Amino acid sequence: MLAFILSIAFLAVSAYQYIIGPLYFDRKSKIPGPTSFALTKWRLAFEDWRGHRTQAINKLHQQYGPVVRIGPNEIHCNSLTALRTIYGAGSGFERTAFYRMFDVYGKQNLFTFYSTKAHGERKKLVANAYSKSLMMKGVAASMVQTKVSQYMAFLEAKDTEPDEIFSSLHYFSIDSITHFLYGSRFGGTSALTGNIKDRGLLSDILNPARRRLSWFAVHLPTFTKWLYTRKGLMESLLVPLLPMQKPATYTGIRIHALEALQRFQHAAETEPGTTFTESTIMTQLWKSHESVKGAGPGALDSLDIASECADHLLAGIDTTADTLMFLIWALSRPQNAHLQRRLIDELCALPDHALENGVPKLEALDALPFLAAVIRETLRLYAPLPASEPRSIGVDCVIDGYSIPAGTVVNMSPYSLHRNENVFLDALKFDPDRWLGPKEQVAVMNRWFWAFSSGGRMCIGLQ
Repeated sequence: MLAFILSIAFLAVSAYQYIIGPLYFDRKSKIPGPTSFALTKWRLAFEDWRGHRTQAINKLHQQYGPVVRIGPNEIHCNSLTALRTIYGAGSGFERTAFYRMFDVYGKQNLFTFYSTKAHGERKKLVANAYSKSLMMKGVAASMVQTKVSQYMAFLEAKDTEPDEIFSSLHYFSIDSITHFLYGSRFGGTSALTGNIKDRGLLSDILNPARRRLSWFAVHLPTFTKWLYTRKGLMESLLVPLLPMQKPATYTGIRIHALEALQRFQHAAETEPGTTFTESTIMTQLWKSHESVKGAGPGALDSLDIASECADHLLAGIDTTADTLMFLIWALSRPQNAHLQRRLIDELCALPDHALENGVPKLEALDALPFLAAVIRETLRLYAPLPASEPRSIGVDCVIDGYSIPAGTVVNMSPYSLHRNENVFLDALKFDPDRWLGPKEQVAVMNRWFWAFSSGGRMCIGLQ
């Protein structure tokens, strides 16, 4: 009898905690959304497994409005007021533990810092190197033009043979970013010119199994870490259970980034007069490392520098390659042949003084309105990071009229913002001309454009 009573009590408590409470007494219960999503995080995780997470959330917004509940302790928003509340400067919302999976070598970096203060201190060390004024001239501009020329030579060498651009654009992106971060001497790669080892760095990135590993790392982080850290006999026995066979995603890149730092550090100690001849992100961080010692604000050890550079490298490879791939694909579609022709005509109209070794100078390209519209429309419809950007705050707040308890995870995504039919007419159509319309209309679209996030945490590499 006692066992029966205890069982009933256990079931009643469980029902209240996991069903009745979340659905009827939790303040988040007033936020619209499907019951199954409110009850368990695994409902959305299932959509993620299918590869439909971002699209599923967008459908929920279409059905329920600008604020929807997507988990027991998680909501998703899709309005300008929410954007300002959550991501605006001084909002008080911080990044969640989700971002710690992007730590490198056990060190936090610009992308993974929780606090706004720590993020701001690190950002000061590198922000000027990413400014548009520096991107448009000097070493960075020369490097970009060199890599573009190498990519064109790579394509021309194939003559009439088709090129699988998903891979070759990754060659272009890794070569560009490594030279920007490390310079030609310490970590710059040569994938475009045929270096087999450098091309091999991309093998685990190009492996489609990485998506499965990503799902496990997000939804089962402890189990995933345990799987990949077993050694000896246990490691052999667990091989069939690995979401992605070793080496896992970014293994080669992380090794390369650490070796680049080690080469730089050795040169700085043995031949300091020649170490700083190239202006790079690593050089800039190392100078801070030398000038600020100890554990105070701004102090960096060698692993901090390695982590920061590796994070920029990891962040830039896929985003650059994927954006270029979607741009090329969109222009290559038969229905967009007229857009391709217009872009060619605009580029061909450049005067000779706007070219350097047959390649347009960056300042000349920056002044082309239709090229800018094509790029912006690509970023709108095919944002390089289209998914949710989670945040949380330690106090209760109000978002779009809903009371949000402290600790609730709140999200927004470029994917949903960029598909608002009230802002972007015929939102699923690739239409660069929308960015060349009336100023008032373009101004409204720009407020909804979020390919690089916003506020103090917006993408440092947007230029």
